[in-house]
Amino acid sequence: MNAMTEKAVEPRDAILNAAAERILHYGYNKTTMSEIASDCGMSAGNIYRFFPSKIDIAEAMTRKFSAETQQFYSAIVRDANRTPTQKLLEFFTVRMERTFRLFEKNPKLMELAEIMGRERPDYLAEERAQERLQLEKILEEGRKAGEFAFDENLTMMADFVQCAVMKFRFPQLWTTEQLDALKAELQGVLSLLLTGLSARR
Repeated sequence: MNAMTEKAVEPRDAILNAAAERILHYGYNKTTMSEIASDCGMSAGNIYRFFPSKIDIAEAMTRKFSAETQQFYSAIVRDANRTPTQKLLEFFTVRMERTFRLFEKNPKLMELAEIMGRERPDYLAEERAQERLQLEKILEEGRKAGEFAFDENLTMMADFVQCAVMKFRFPQLWTTEQLDALKAELQGVLSLLLTGLSARR
């Protein structure tokens, strides 16, 4: 290997890549730390230097996906060509489609999502809080533009909106409906929300 032309994969990244490949194929429960270590050419003991447990690897995988999703959210929030109403619609539509297609392509991730919900609720609360900050920006922009009107504080209103569309965060955990049906349902729920948020003129 030419060190000048090809950069070696960092051990942590190698572990995450190996874990993702095995978990997506076999599932979280049927994957062991020793198998992950073997897949990336490490000893079982060495892998614990980077990740104390398998659930820590699962969290790191989830954080990577979440960071990528946050980039989509930020792009929507910053888009000067969209109105606040359009941003709110796009925000939740992109979120649902991205998650749905990921689970559709990788059904073993359903198991991982359920385990993360049980074993790492603090992380999921953190992820929800990050999403809420983006929503607050959209709601505040809408209020300043005269599109939205509400008396509740910004954080509380963003939390209400999140709660109303919770089903669409990880849709396959709640329903067997397909994407087209879910899109129609989401649009109906968002229409009700926007009716409530709309400033009366």
